[in-house]
Amino acid sequence: MVPELRKKFNESFSAALYKTFLTDLHSKYPGAIEFRVAETPVFVPADFRNKMIDTCESIIDFILDPQFAELTERAIPESEYVPNENRQSHFIAFDFGICENESGEYEPQLIEMQGFPTLFGFQAYYPEVLEKYWKIPDNYSHYFNGLDKESYIKQLKELIIGDANPEEVVLLEIKPHEQKTRIDFYCTEEYLGISIVCLTDLIREGRELFYMNHDKKVKIKRIYNRVIFDDLYAKKEELGDIPDITADLDVQWIPHPNWFYRISKFTLPFLNHRYIPKTYFLSEIKQLPTDLENYVLKPLFSFAGQGVVIDVKPEDIDKIEDPQNWILQRKVKYADVIQTPDIPAKAEIRLMYIWKDGDARPTLLTNLARLSKGKMIGVRYNKDKEWVGGSVCYVQR
Repeated sequence: MVPELRKKFNESFSAALYKTFLTDLHSKYPGAIEFRVAETPVFVPADFRNKMIDTCESIIDFILDPQFAELTERAIPESEYVPNENRQSHFIAFDFGICENESGEYEPQLIEMQGFPTLFGFQAYYPEVLEKYWKIPDNYSHYFNGLDKESYIKQLKELIIGDANPEEVVLLEIKPHEQKTRIDFYCTEEYLGISIVCLTDLIREGRELFYMNHDKKVKIKRIYNRVIFDDLYAKKEELGDIPDITADLDVQWIPHPNWFYRISKFTLPFLNHRYIPKTYFLSEIKQLPTDLENYVLKPLFSFAGQGVVIDVKPEDIDKIEDPQNWILQRKVKYADVIQTPDIPAKAEIRLMYIWKDGDARPTLLTNLARLSKGKMIGVRYNKDKEWVGGSVCYVQR
């Protein structure tokens, strides 16, 4: 996207240097990075940055609309509704594809969004290692709003820990040490000084939750929530007798679980913006588009691209028994934007916001990127390929 920077980076790249970088990256927490880390960052010019941010701000305007809560109430499955919802999502992530329009120009297109945390810890650690091996221009950064690593971590501490004792704040996940993203948990634990706790290790006494910090029972005041309920219900039988975290509990959720559903694929049909593909609830379509091949079919309640139908046929739609839980989204054309030694790679950019209590609007902190040479972004579509996987954007200041 920035030809001179791409040319300079590719000329400086070597397989040996990349291998040294990966060894360094893995050395802090050996074995904790299961996903592939791409060979290159993505360089993003100011005009493309501004288009993404303008789109995000228009969505935030909609989230702030007094009718938003009522419009998205149906998004929360009844069995997964958690009481004591707060007034805002403490985290929001917006995923954009780097796409090509009819004029052949690069433009962002919103693919998904989530009122849920992402790799906020890892994205402070990983670029720091990358910059030891490749020089990034001074006027490009993976942070936004003038942040550096120190001020970035300060923002996360203020949001997640607040005025609590770090010992009373936990990162909650299902079998966290088995998750593919566990490197992020370890970075978060180091930067914030909070404990990683498995759902199976919670102790419930009435409305209160506790965990064992070595041999000391500690009351939990705040939960940095990383539990995805789809994952929870899929694993419930093997988890055994665990506390019901959908109960009325005396804890503060960061973020509250209901926001995972409110700010999600469910929100897309309500949005209207040049850089947001037209999206419809399947149940509200009276007549299917004649160019069905130009749409993607997505289940509302799934994670990590599961259940998505890329090449949609009428029979795919005929098989769906719960159309109210599906969306039909206009396809976008991903650009072959990242020049690599063989074929170009496509890319998605995730803008990562936090929303502290008392703030009028969320604040953009950082980003991540994912590179692909397959039909979709994700490991299963990029097996045995190079210059694909997790990455980061350096954005023109």
